[in-house]
Amino acid sequence: MKQRKSTHQKSVYYYNQWKKRKIFVMLSLLLLTGSCFVLTLNSTTTSTTTSRILTLASLRSHFVVQKPKIAFLFIARNRLPLDMLWDAFFKGQESRLSIFVHSRPGFLFNKANTRSEYFLNRQVNDSTQVDWGEATMIEAERILLRHALVDPLNERFVFLSDSCIPLYNFSYTYDYIMSTSTSFVDSFADTKEGRYNPKMAPLVPVNNWRKGSQWVVLTRKHAEVVVNDTTVFPMFQQHCKRRSLPEFWRDHPIPADTSMEHNCIPDEHYVQTLLAREGLEGEITRRSLTHSSWDLSSSKDPERRGWHPVTYKFSDATPMLIQSIKDIDNIYYETEYRREWCSSKGKPSRCFLFARKFTRPAAFRLLDMSVLGSLRKATNKS
Repeated sequence: MKQRKSTHQKSVYYYNQWKKRKIFVMLSLLLLTGSCFVLTLNSTTTSTTTSRILTLASLRSHFVVQKPKIAFLFIARNRLPLDMLWDAFFKGQESRLSIFVHSRPGFLFNKANTRSEYFLNRQVNDSTQVDWGEATMIEAERILLRHALVDPLNERFVFLSDSCIPLYNFSYTYDYIMSTSTSFVDSFADTKEGRYNPKMAPLVPVNNWRKGSQWVVLTRKHAEVVVNDTTVFPMFQQHCKRRSLPEFWRDHPIPADTSMEHNCIPDEHYVQTLLAREGLEGEITRRSLTHSSWDLSSSKDPERRGWHPVTYKFSDATPMLIQSIKDIDNIYYETEYRREWCSSKGKPSRCFLFARKFTRPAAFRLLDMSVLGSLRKATNKS
């Protein structure tokens, strides 16, 4: 009897142990299943959140409006002697500018001839040989515009020579140029005899004949007009020939009638005449943003006086010189008896943002002085 009881108790004991283990296993499976569910839920939530963040970031980058840029178009003989001055001007403003350089064919910008990285790989690869007084100068301008227009963010196009300097920091210059919807084109009626060639008529009528500085600032619309022009440019190529000068007659045959030659000076007439012919003069501010001081006394030949601007050398580069240029607030045009008062954002302002012609020693003297030394400070802050 005792043996049966003992056997029964053992059976009950083993059954209870088996039951406890079964319950433990079931609870463990339930707990494991629940943990997997929570992990899956968290993973899905994290994935969804990450996906939403990436989607929002993508949408934001897609709809963020990038600031329009100014394309700086340099026309140089070879290298840019004032490269480091412009380096200080451009520093920190990469998102708001583009740079293009036209030098003579065969010349290549590299680290051996420029210390500024801003000018490396910025040279156009289809440059032309430029001769003063010929249409090749305006062909160089058209080449630069053609390259700059490829970037849809370029909204203004500034022509500069290799002897130009900026008078203000980049932020001031950018705001000044972008504050108006007009181009800045020095343009006035040219009444001097011999400049206009009657053979240009009727495609280029004399009443559209204009003159002005070649250092213009164009809107994108006007830049496209220049690049797409197939009428006025060929007329300049065909009928604007450099007039031979007396000092060259000893080496070349004397022209039968020099009065029949037309030294049109294409770079000072082309853009102005083209915009006048296209009826776009109402869309320009009729002045240049680049200051030049014309030499009216150095030549003994009255016909040659005023042909070339003054070149500022080391001794000329003083704070007084720069301040005198900055203080100019109006320009008088004798042929039109017109005085152009300068303004920006609807308020009276200084006329010029750039100046020429400065030698390398003169420009770097200004950079080392407080006059242009502020370029470095201003660009670092902005």
